[in-house]
Amino acid sequence: MTCGLGPSPSSGTLSLLPPTVDITHTGQELVLDGVRIVFQMTPGTEAPAEMNFYFPEFRALCMAENATHNLHNIVTLRGALVRDAHAWAGFIDESISMFAADSDVSFASHHWPTWGTENIVDYLSKQRDLYAYLNDQTLRYLNQGFTGAEIAEMIELPPTLASSWHCRGYYGSVSHNVKAVYQRYMGWFDGNPAHLWAHPPEAAAVKYVEFMGGADAALAKAEQSYEEGDYRWVAEVVNHVVFADPSNMKARELLARTYTQMGYAQENATWRNFFLTGAQELRGIAVALPAGRNALALMAHISVTQVFDATAIRIDGIKASEHQFTINWTLTDTGERHLLRLENGVLSNVAGRHADGAVLSVSVPRSHLLLLVVGLVTLESLVEQGIATASGDLTALDTLRGMLDPPDPAFAIVLP
Repeated sequence: MTCGLGPSPSSGTLSLLPPTVDITHTGQELVLDGVRIVFQMTPGTEAPAEMNFYFPEFRALCMAENATHNLHNIVTLRGALVRDAHAWAGFIDESISMFAADSDVSFASHHWPTWGTENIVDYLSKQRDLYAYLNDQTLRYLNQGFTGAEIAEMIELPPTLASSWHCRGYYGSVSHNVKAVYQRYMGWFDGNPAHLWAHPPEAAAVKYVEFMGGADAALAKAEQSYEEGDYRWVAEVVNHVVFADPSNMKARELLARTYTQMGYAQENATWRNFFLTGAQELRGIAVALPAGRNALALMAHISVTQVFDATAIRIDGIKASEHQFTINWTLTDTGERHLLRLENGVLSNVAGRHADGAVLSVSVPRSHLLLLVVGLVTLESLVEQGIATASGDLTALDTLRGMLDPPDPAFAIVLP
């Protein structure tokens, strides 16, 4: 067991090569280096933008990540937009109709190939019905008034799917995928007003522990539940004790032991990894972060609008609400014009426009705009070198950067 889809996430170089040809519709064909490829658009499946492709001369079908040798995620535990299980099933069915009869091998971005037309049809049909079943059965129970958490305890796969290796929950799970379907259609609120305005975890934990008669009393009962093997309940109770007092090492160790047992019992690799990583954090063992990626190489190929949008989500809104100004940008190598506007605690941008009365107007090559945004160079130095020209208040960029709140990649999860 590793990460479910493979040994581990890739730690290679991260960059982005802008496309030279756009794939826009199902049935579109290209010949690349003498190889004929037929494309099938599959938006909203494993990713917001995705496609399958077929190699007619090789009778080979690539299913991207839409059909793998396990149950995939309808929502990832690491966080992402919820996928559309109904559309996912529909696009797999379209793949069967378009390509399966003329295929000798089906393969994907992860995992091994499936050989033989009959095996391919069986494999893809079960993958199709796997996502359709989770979608349809969740909605059936949803319309009977059950919540996502309740439905996740009720649904089990039919024997024909549950007994198929490639439908097992090694990566996605029936439990969290059912909750994802519920989330897609109903959102985070289950309709119970007790959940509409609950205390946040740390504040609630203090009150829970008080109502349970104190930490010692809660832990004594939790130890008994641990011996009885009710690890789910121990995790729920002791999590409150830890959030109420993260210095309580007895509570942290009990919760770590609990997560360890829960992790070892999992068929699902991502569940296992979350439980065991939580146990590490509770025991004070440093969790290794992925190696830093080359963000500048990525930024070099995304649009200026995307660069400014990414900057906007780092703005400290309350701090920024004390300021209001606009900055005009002209990219000297492309001729693009952009307006950057700070108002009401929001940093917004508009392509193709400048504003009268801007506090600062800057003309700069695109590559140096990126360096300015991330703070690797100063506007003053670029002006002195003749790389940029500027008029107005050159300190406006410093003011803007002072409102940026850097992300914390090492934030706590099982501790407050």
